[in-house]
Amino acid sequence: MAQKVILVDDLDHSEGDDVARREFPLLNRTFSIDLSDANQQRLSEALAFIEEVLENAREVKQASRSKKAADTSPRLRGYTLTDVREWAREQGLDVPARGKMADEVIEQFVAAHPDAAPEDSTEESPAEAAEAAIGA
Repeated sequence: MAQKVILVDDLDHSEGDDVARREFPLLNRTFSIDLSDANQQRLSEALAFIEEVLENAREVKQASRSKKAADTSPRLRGYTLTDVREWAREQGLDVPARGKMADEVIEQFVAAHPDAAPEDSTEESPAEAAEAAIGA
């Protein structure tokens, strides 16, 4: 005598002759689940809704970090922009948590940390240019 396999709906745990293994694609993958006809209908409606949403949505790309090391900045030597941000906050300056640092803030940091000035710095800072113009 052959044994009958009884499938159980994976969502509501019901048993029935209409429960079957159902495969469905989602996000370039294929999934399998045991569902009754009613829950298969619910899944089909949900997938149709998700498909509609995805047609109207934009994919968010993960931001990538710059390959360039912070220490290679021609404006700093031996310090990172994180060091500049920490120092600036200690001085009560408003600086962004990430992104481009204002030239004025970096110049103030270098003035307070002369060892941060690039070795091959042949350009005068605006402060040095102003002092030279005044004749100080």
